[in-house]
Amino acid sequence: MKGHRLNPHNSVALVSTPWPLYTRPSIQIAALKAYLQAQYTDLTVEAHHIYLKVAETIGYRLYHDISQKTWLGESVYAALLYPERFVLIEKLFYREARRKSLLRNVDFKTWTKQVETISNQFIKYTDWGSFGLAGFTICLCQLTSTLYFIKRIKNRYPKLPVVVGGCSFSEASARNLMDAFREIDFVIIGEGELPLSHLVGYLSKYRNLQGLPAIAGVVSSRSVENNSPMTINQLDDLISLPVPDYSDYFDLMKTFDPQKQFFPTLPAEISRGCWWGKNSGGGRQSGCAFCNLNLQWDGYRVKDPGQVVKEVDHLTDKHKTLSVAFTDNLVPLKTSGEIVGKLAELKKDFRLFCEIRASTPKRVLENMKRAGVQEIQIGIEALSTRLLNRLKKGTTAIQNLEIMKHCEELGLVNSSNLIIQFPGSDRDDVAETLRNLEFALPFRPMRPVRFWLGMGSPVWQNPYTYGLKSVFNHPNWTVLFPSQVTDSVTFMIQAYRGDRVRQKKLWQPVKQKVRSWKNSYEEFHKSPGSSPILSFRDGRDFLIIRQRRLNAEPMIHRLVDTSRAIYLFCQHHRSLRRILRQFPEVGEDKILAFLKMMVEKKLMFTENDKYLSLAVPIKPR
Repeated sequence: MKGHRLNPHNSVALVSTPWPLYTRPSIQIAALKAYLQAQYTDLTVEAHHIYLKVAETIGYRLYHDISQKTWLGESVYAALLYPERFVLIEKLFYREARRKSLLRNVDFKTWTKQVETISNQFIKYTDWGSFGLAGFTICLCQLTSTLYFIKRIKNRYPKLPVVVGGCSFSEASARNLMDAFREIDFVIIGEGELPLSHLVGYLSKYRNLQGLPAIAGVVSSRSVENNSPMTINQLDDLISLPVPDYSDYFDLMKTFDPQKQFFPTLPAEISRGCWWGKNSGGGRQSGCAFCNLNLQWDGYRVKDPGQVVKEVDHLTDKHKTLSVAFTDNLVPLKTSGEIVGKLAELKKDFRLFCEIRASTPKRVLENMKRAGVQEIQIGIEALSTRLLNRLKKGTTAIQNLEIMKHCEELGLVNSSNLIIQFPGSDRDDVAETLRNLEFALPFRPMRPVRFWLGMGSPVWQNPYTYGLKSVFNHPNWTVLFPSQVTDSVTFMIQAYRGDRVRQKKLWQPVKQKVRSWKNSYEEFHKSPGSSPILSFRDGRDFLIIRQRRLNAEPMIHRLVDTSRAIYLFCQHHRSLRRILRQFPEVGEDKILAFLKMMVEKKLMFTENDKYLSLAVPIKPR
């Protein structure tokens, strides 16, 4: 199909509506544009990042605050879709905005009118009649905005075929969505390149929606009527993928006043899927119990390291910006070291972001730092090994503390989450979390995140296994949509009946502890260039550990000879057996007494006969 020529008048519009991060172009529509144009040499593809225009119009700070919370973003366009539900939706908006001072003070009615005006201007001044197909990507916070745009466009151009896709759909939810919103002609399930390309190829020749044959990965009204089975249709590998085309995003920004222009972060991808949580067939997933991020992929595929580096080099050269965010759910451990090593060789002062597992070795973190990684999100999720087992993370609390320590040492911003109120968690999980938090206090605080139930996640698929009595659409959807919609569509964000009240009460001490952790960490680091909370200096034959305290002089500890050697040996967590084997000249009783003393002073952490030194070197080792 590659290089196939279409009639010159064929063109496609790809649209990303609010509320993605405005500082990043949409990799979804940019990747699809590049792929379609590589397949069809005469096809014109326009990628509309309309969310950027909305952000510029209402103000970047206001847009940012709204985009950080699903119900805020979905409320805005729901109020425009269903004006008869305005009062109910307005109450939901203000309830969700109560902790954001900027949003508490906005006039919701006036402000939604402003959003409506800029949205309708885009619809009015775009020549939709020139397109053979309009495609919309629906990810988090984009459902009501996409439906609003589709409805208004279809009112003006009823014969324009409309296709939607994105990470918000399963096959069942796609069928129900088409029943509820007849303006949608097609829904793509899973990866978009092959299904969309085949759909474009058919429409360019026939333009007869009723005669459309079955296309793998595409749900149509005909397939819904025939109840045809649907499978994901994706590329065998990622080698053939062209570089995403972000030119439309940058062309739009050039139309803004100079004071509203900025340097965006470029999204890039190394892999699709997750090497830890692979799709196990039949729509079921292995991996983390709470995760539903890989519903659109079948298996795991990864790009060649050289391909990744060339793409990043090309994109940063073309758009003259150095901030890059890898969009992978989890960067591949096997090749990430090679990738960041080659990126470092480019001699560009990158500012990189990526998501990694807690088992990532320190040497890879060091290479990431040299390449320009400044912020990472680690899949820590819990500081209780009991809870980590429930979450099916495949990691332990001591591993999580070790990578937090390495980030502190290397100056990497660790923006990780701490899941609370997970169904079935008990007092022992909370007690272990509180106990281990005492040892995490020297490191950057995590963000407590209340468990939410995602459609398609292992918990959702097996609710009774996790103590849930029933699962259903989140009640907020009944505010945003009329009952005929919520009764028939399964939405991405779900709710459940179970031990929610008990969990909320159970985890309250953890929330308070994390809040205190955040406040103390900020106090310790309020001065520029402040030293780590727990650090050491090496004197070759002795070690000086400095333990900072709030409103008190630091505690100083000196370790000499073998004590120093043991402490340094446990900079990576070590089993007691290995420590004893490393220091055979020292009796086991003496070693155990030393380790016990270090743990009591919060200078080391222990778990299951493993030990980890917590102080970070003032001079990186």
